[in-house]
Amino acid sequence: MPAADTHIVHRHLHRLPPRAVAGVGVYLIDAQGKRYLDASGGAAVSCVGHGHPAVRAAMHAQLDQLAYAHTSFFTTEVAEELADELARTAPTGMDQVYFVSGGSEAVEAALKLARQYFVEIGQPQRQHFIARRQSYHGNTLGALAVGGNAWRRAQFAPLLIDVEHVAPCYAYRDQREDESPEQYGLRLAAELEEAIVRLGSDQVIAFVAETVGGATAGVVTPVPGYFRAVREVCDRHGVLLILDEVMCGMGRTGTLHACEQEGVVPDLMTVAKGLGGGYQPIGAVLAQRRIVEALSRGTGFFQHGHTYLGHAMACAAALAVQRVIAQDGLLARVQAGGAHLQGLLQAALGDNPHVGDIRGRGFFWGIELVQDRASKAPFDPALRLHARIKAEAFARGLLVYPMGGTVDGRYGDHVLLAPPFIATDTELALITERLDAAITAAIASTSP
Repeated sequence: MPAADTHIVHRHLHRLPPRAVAGVGVYLIDAQGKRYLDASGGAAVSCVGHGHPAVRAAMHAQLDQLAYAHTSFFTTEVAEELADELARTAPTGMDQVYFVSGGSEAVEAALKLARQYFVEIGQPQRQHFIARRQSYHGNTLGALAVGGNAWRRAQFAPLLIDVEHVAPCYAYRDQREDESPEQYGLRLAAELEEAIVRLGSDQVIAFVAETVGGATAGVVTPVPGYFRAVREVCDRHGVLLILDEVMCGMGRTGTLHACEQEGVVPDLMTVAKGLGGGYQPIGAVLAQRRIVEALSRGTGFFQHGHTYLGHAMACAAALAVQRVIAQDGLLARVQAGGAHLQGLLQAALGDNPHVGDIRGRGFFWGIELVQDRASKAPFDPALRLHARIKAEAFARGLLVYPMGGTVDGRYGDHVLLAPPFIATDTELALITERLDAAITAAIASTSP
């Protein structure tokens, strides 16, 4: 039976979560007054923290002026300003912006925009997408289809379009001892090219990838040269490169866009979580101008849309968040704080025999747990170690984002950290201390 005393269909039907009543900085507070250090920003969302006065003021001002106007009738000043800001700071050529209400919607829109682009330029035979195993691109059907999260896909598999999946860039597990990181990346790019050729070079629409892998595999960072090789493969076959930066983008890894660190520019890019910082639901697709110009020369419109795209309140919140990041120098803080957090994690967990890998960039870190460090053998999935860690952390007033199925969709456990960009060194130390205690307690609880 569902939990009593609620009419909400909660994520877990057998228990009622505590009620959050306030948020201040890096903390959330429940109805009993307990404070929780938000070390994951929800799901890598709360980049400027909770209750930021500048964002609240911008939202109040927008509400006093205009909350909503449907985009089939109007544009708004705040939406235009936000688009200008995103275009100004985007990778080269990506000066076209399509607003949506979140990450899954952004991925859906990118897939449809990519398909319509080829229809408009006279290549309607292109029908295939290629993506990666152990990826996550959202929970709507198109996003779920390109995603490689086996657990999330399994129940809905009959409803999903057929998508080819190639290996992720998961060096900890898959790089061979006889190859350098660069050679490993080239091997993965060759696998992508083989898949394109097998499907037909003129049949593939796009390759879809998270620039830095997110929740499914636990912050898997690309090896040097991997994305440059991928970009070359896509260009060679006329295939679009869609980078999903819903979780890793908008400053999370220390640069506004994670692809800046890879030296590549995609054709389409999705952003969301850190765009609005949780103050309003918002996401966006950033597109190369030539893609939108192809639609402009053809049908003259994008055959897609949602009721709340370009929502004035959401745009006001996002614009304020982006201005806070710029004006308060938070990218520099993420870079410096990220290096400090890495050091803290290594010092606390680096010698733990059940910590196999600590990986990440900026304020985006993953800790992969193993039963045996030498063999990298994961824990028995029946133990649900990730859930135990979450519960132990929660009891200690720490919010983290653990997941299971890290290795292949069934085996493996990891913890994802994505603290707000405003987190101080003292708060980072507290995150590490509480996480260390939670992991130790969770592993101890698995012993007979």
